[in-house]
Amino acid sequence: MEKTRKKRRGLKIVLIVLAVLLVLAAGALAFAGNYLFHFALDPRFGGMLGAYDPEGVTLEGDAAWFDENSEDRWLTSQDGLKLHGLYLPREGSHKYAVICHGYGSIPQYGGRFALKFYEMGYNVLAPAARAHERSEGRYTGMGWPERRDIVAWVNTLVERDPQAEIVLFGVSMGGATVMMTAGEADLSPNVKCVIEDCGYSSVWDEFAGQLDELFGLPTFPVLDAASLVTQVRAGWSFKEASAVEQLKKTALPMLFIHGEDDTFVPYAMLDVVYDACDSADKERLSIPGAAHGEASWEDPELYWATVEAFLDKHMG
Repeated sequence: MEKTRKKRRGLKIVLIVLAVLLVLAAGALAFAGNYLFHFALDPRFGGMLGAYDPEGVTLEGDAAWFDENSEDRWLTSQDGLKLHGLYLPREGSHKYAVICHGYGSIPQYGGRFALKFYEMGYNVLAPAARAHERSEGRYTGMGWPERRDIVAWVNTLVERDPQAEIVLFGVSMGGATVMMTAGEADLSPNVKCVIEDCGYSSVWDEFAGQLDELFGLPTFPVLDAASLVTQVRAGWSFKEASAVEQLKKTALPMLFIHGEDDTFVPYAMLDVVYDACDSADKERLSIPGAAHGEASWEDPELYWATVEAFLDKHMG
């Protein structure tokens, strides 16, 4: 009888210790998931994103030109956010380029792209992604909720000009944004083609790589926890935010561009998104020696010759 009591007492102690360890592990995992969520998506946290201070930014060159020559445009998103954009009109033209900027950037920094499209005869609209520049939003959506914002921005152009012919163009997070937008069933038929430069295949894939590179941590269970926190706080998960799945739904002509020395959004992702695209009219361009977002700088002649040929083919 005494032996039985001791065994039960010992088992009880073991179960209590295991319960404490599980609680501690769950707490640590919750902390890690919450930390990574804020680190990656919250500009006020001081992680990978920084809060934008309009008074503290000095614009030069093409960025200053774009800022000085563009008009402010505003849009209220489906979930009630006030979103800002820059609009550069091209008198008499029915061609439009919607330019989506990268993670932690602002529309003005896409001035070199805006100038190039303007010189090709395009009106230019450069929206600021949610939680970037002057657009409202507590967290960035890495292109996923922004895909719905771009659908809405496109609709504003078509309302003003029913003859509009529109190309969606984006770099990095902007590239992922336009790929995700391309798969939306209600995207206006006035969008004629899409050009993406170094966009990621999915938010999960991109964060998995960064989690390993920055922290040396495995995706399971840390990234799962961060994705769960994002689902609760922001209403979407890392795995659903997939350019790959959206590309399977589009028949729009697509041009995929990537620098071969890109390690931030790995060059291998070019194959992933290109192969996933269900469009019968898709093209790809690899730029040797180009790091992340640097393809247009590394070989501007090849870059813009390819872009112009693609536009000439699909934009009339």
